[in-house]
Amino acid sequence: MYEELYCQRGDMETRIKEQFSLFAGRVSAETISANQLRLYFSAMAYVLLEGVGRLALKGTEMAHAQVATIRLRLLKIGAQIRITVRKIWVAMTSSYPYQLLFQRAYQQLLA
Repeated sequence: MYEELYCQRGDMETRIKEQFSLFAGRVSAETISANQLRLYFSAMAYVLLEGVGRLALKGTEMAHAQVATIRLRLLKIGAQIRITVRKIWVAMTSSYPYQLLFQRAYQQLLA
């Protein structure tokens, strides 16, 4: 009973906390529709990052990471983006500590 009910409750509470880490708690606009749109964007961001964690990070050390951790380590990075007619070049700094993880996640998403 503990594993079937109580552990699922804890997992559900973790998912709710993750929503707030993606700006779901900030509803500071003047209109209700603006706040609703912000919550929609937050929900979409959560679904996208959860999918990245489930699909692209499978078998890595971040396979079970929270969405805020995925956002911080893989998306909030400094890079120079150059767009040409045929390609998009992303130049990350050589001191970026998660380069190999980023490359592996990228390859997993392309496959």
